[in-house]
Amino acid sequence: MEHRHEHHNHLGEHIHCECGCCDHDEQEHDEHEHHHHEHDHCHAESEHCHCHSEVHDCHSELDSESPLKKILLAFVIFAAALLVEHLPMFEPSSPLMSSLSKNFPTVGDFPRLLYGILYLAAYLICGRDVIKGAVRNIHKGNVFGEQFLMTVASVGAIFVGEFAEAVAVMLFYNLGEFVQDYAVDRSRDSISALMDIRPDRATVIREGKAIVVSPEEVQIGEIIEVKPGERLPLDGIIIEGKSFADTSALTGESLPREVSAQAQSEVLAGFVNQTGLLKIRVTKSYGESAVSRILNLTEKASEVKAKSEKFIARFARVYTPIVCFAALAVALLPPLFLQFFMPELFAKYGWSVWIYRALTFLVVSCPCALVISVPLAFFCGIGSASKYGVLIKGSNFVEILSKVKITVFDKTGTLTKGIFDVAEVNPANGMTADELLAIATHAESYSNHPISKSLKKAHHCVLCDALKIIDPEEISGFGIRAVVDGKKVCAGNEKFMENEKVSGFDAHSQNQNDKGSVAGTIIHVAVDGLYCGNIVISDQEKEDSRQTIASLKKLGIKKTVMLTGDRAENARLVAENLGIDTVYAELLPEDKVHKVEEIMNDSLASKNHAPLIFVGDGINDSPVLARADAGIAMGALGSDAAIEAADVVLMDDKPSRLVDAIKISRRTMSIVWQNIYFSIGIKVAIMALNAIGLGNMWLAVFGDVGVCILAVGNAARVLKK
Repeated sequence: MEHRHEHHNHLGEHIHCECGCCDHDEQEHDEHEHHHHEHDHCHAESEHCHCHSEVHDCHSELDSESPLKKILLAFVIFAAALLVEHLPMFEPSSPLMSSLSKNFPTVGDFPRLLYGILYLAAYLICGRDVIKGAVRNIHKGNVFGEQFLMTVASVGAIFVGEFAEAVAVMLFYNLGEFVQDYAVDRSRDSISALMDIRPDRATVIREGKAIVVSPEEVQIGEIIEVKPGERLPLDGIIIEGKSFADTSALTGESLPREVSAQAQSEVLAGFVNQTGLLKIRVTKSYGESAVSRILNLTEKASEVKAKSEKFIARFARVYTPIVCFAALAVALLPPLFLQFFMPELFAKYGWSVWIYRALTFLVVSCPCALVISVPLAFFCGIGSASKYGVLIKGSNFVEILSKVKITVFDKTGTLTKGIFDVAEVNPANGMTADELLAIATHAESYSNHPISKSLKKAHHCVLCDALKIIDPEEISGFGIRAVVDGKKVCAGNEKFMENEKVSGFDAHSQNQNDKGSVAGTIIHVAVDGLYCGNIVISDQEKEDSRQTIASLKKLGIKKTVMLTGDRAENARLVAENLGIDTVYAELLPEDKVHKVEEIMNDSLASKNHAPLIFVGDGINDSPVLARADAGIAMGALGSDAAIEAADVVLMDDKPSRLVDAIKISRRTMSIVWQNIYFSIGIKVAIMALNAIGLGNMWLAVFGDVGVCILAVGNAARVLKK
């Protein structure tokens, strides 16, 4: 029931639509209040020990057991009533009843009285709250609600003498609600399991003492201590210690990540410290931490609805009143027509027959299968994606991902690691690779250029600090000239080699293999005027980038595009290595926006228009993320701009998560449409059969509750891997 959802930060509220068909929150309010008082001791204990989870457990246990107990009790009494009504031993002519009637003349009517009482008891147990909810909704102006339909149908069945069917309507309606809520809880739990990553305390060092406080009380710049096995409460930088961090709760990565003070590792709230004691300088307040942003994103995901979900809600608002008036027409028009024009048929098919058909029409017409299963399927899809480290901000983006045919990527930080390293060393004229790397590093040692930093990272020996470097000169746009241990070393680009008239460079420059087979910046090196080879500084491709592009094409993505500010030659090599169809290089951030708009306009002009998604690293791609039909931020937990601009967040640096997101979205939409076609098809068929007298209330109950249970079960399949 809907009140249960209030204990989960409203993660599942959107599943119960506000179309009127499923408005049963008021029905449960009083029951919830009663349980609230009944369990005051749980709240008191929670206030004493600040343990919200115990309160949650008390309510969850109560909420899950009470409806089920009520259903089981009503079912047992209902079954007993059916036995008394239909078993031959209780018939007046049976030997048992004949024998009893000789001694007790009044016993002949006893079975009828008994099963009447049993039916009434079962009806009140499972139908009392439904009737009360219908009355409340009418007072609120919501006449054509689900509970109203069930109440009218069951009360009408009683008046036409179908007591068993009246109880069946209420009993199976309650069973359907229970199964529906169970499925909702399961789907919500897949997302609300993220709540487990919310830390409830932090150990902060103040005045040399370790004090345990709430994470909200810790200020930026303070030092916190995290012991092995504890969850990090806040984002920060490690200043002391070394350990392995379990990042699976945030990123979905199965392997732990090595972190240390030496590497000045940045760590996020929600990581679990596995081995060593860590001291961390806090860089963000709790409200701005990664874990807080993830939880806020998850809770808000339900607020953005897909077109199909909005259509179902609008459809139900119009559909429910229409079927109510249609049922009224079935009850009034045919018998009136027969009474005046075909009296002989009216004698056989009088008012009671048509009223009964109208009641069955009402039961089967309830659109709860649609208004519950469609939002539930989207919610399950969002929950399933979260297991793979993908946060989807709303069901409309699930729909977009399922239809996407054009995928545009940023290069640096998205398809590549964004960390520049020495990729190749190509020596020449008798120089070894180690010697070439050492000479270039020594010449660049005084520079703070990113290329120099990459060389220093690749090579460092005990002699580096003792080298005699004379007259280092950095020539902007060309390279560096210096005297290293008495040798004149030049390191730079092709033009620099040509200007310095380096011997042997022309011959080597003709050979593309000497320039390096990987994309990157090429540093040519000459010693005493003789060409000695080149070094390629490259941004390494991510391990799964190539497989991601191949998988996207297998999924039917028609066009893959890469946008980058890098040099055209580097971009072309990366695109060729990864199998990307089109590449645009040397673009500024605003150029990327224009290029995306151009691609979108070309798509609109074509007959096969499809949504476009842009995948970026979230650092300088916010304008493009916002402009695309769906913007996807890669590894953007540390980027507030990306969190705001992106519609989907991949919680680690793996492009392959995009493939998972598209597969889940397509599976979700497939199940959504299955439920729509199945529910409408079955209901229309049963309504037609009942209208012409070929059905009964049991078939109508299946058309309502049975179809709803099947649709909900089908929606829950999205959660399966």
